[in-house]
Amino acid sequence: MSGLQEMVLPPKVTICEVAPRDGFQAEMEWIPTEQKIRMIRELAKTGIQSMEITSFVHPRAIPQLKDAEEVVKSVQDLTNIKFRALVPNVKGTQRAIDAGIKKLKLMLSATDSHSLSNANCLVEEAQNGFYPIIELAEKHGVKVGGSISVAFGCPYEGKVPVERIAAIVERYTTMGIDEISLADTTGMANPKQVYDMLGQLKAGFPSMTFSMHLHNTRGMALANVIAALQQGIVHFDSSIAGLGGCPYAPNATGNIATEDVVHALEEMGVGTGIDLTALIDVAKDVKQTIGHDGGSYMLQAGPCSQLHAKPKVQEKLGS
Repeated sequence: MSGLQEMVLPPKVTICEVAPRDGFQAEMEWIPTEQKIRMIRELAKTGIQSMEITSFVHPRAIPQLKDAEEVVKSVQDLTNIKFRALVPNVKGTQRAIDAGIKKLKLMLSATDSHSLSNANCLVEEAQNGFYPIIELAEKHGVKVGGSISVAFGCPYEGKVPVERIAAIVERYTTMGIDEISLADTTGMANPKQVYDMLGQLKAGFPSMTFSMHLHNTRGMALANVIAALQQGIVHFDSSIAGLGGCPYAPNATGNIATEDVVHALEEMGVGTGIDLTALIDVAKDVKQTIGHDGGSYMLQAGPCSQLHAKPKVQEKLGS
């Protein structure tokens, strides 16, 4: 067995909770603002250090997030969490800044087909439209990160070539962006593809920080987390109770569940700084509040540490 190599993983990672944005936006039934705020506060108690709290899109586009300003302003006392928000344009950027957001995330598709569905324009045109957003953010001292949706597979065009992603990353670098979230928006990625693409992107853009935003549509998200870890990725998005789904991607289901990611990582000795027991309790509460979960294994089976009572030794008949 001496020929076997030990799997090398990072000692710790940072999890960004995205349910308040990605999870809530997929819900058709209105979630009262006070319930959103309560769930955010409960999540903050678990040790989560980063959260994508909302999106400053037009209320008609995603009615569920029309209370973005109120939600953000109501949790400004939670100084132990770094909040970020998704912004689609300059107007949304100004709203986010006025509400108190210190980090913005840009919205961009990997393919023209998804971009036309999501932003009503081609990818390069959409990306060039980021310049005034970045300029406004810099004026106010607000950090901006990039994103690439359907980075591994598009429901309209299929598998996305790494060359296309590299071209988008290159344009991001010219804008001064040094963080990019790679999103498997419809759960089409596989571990080999994730490992290979990240290897090429890291080699081509060694100064860029890449993070992973994985959906579990086809049950591959956790395997893709492992592949990304093996490439040294230490930033991951996830959603409590597995909530989520893109309104502009057919059949998109939820993100990988935060409690499932934390459980898996901690079992492998990768630190998250998050209290799993507290997280599972919040997941149960979120499921009860929302009315369903998005496929959480922790809610179904519980953690490995949750053992059952040992069977008692019974006397054999006739002895």
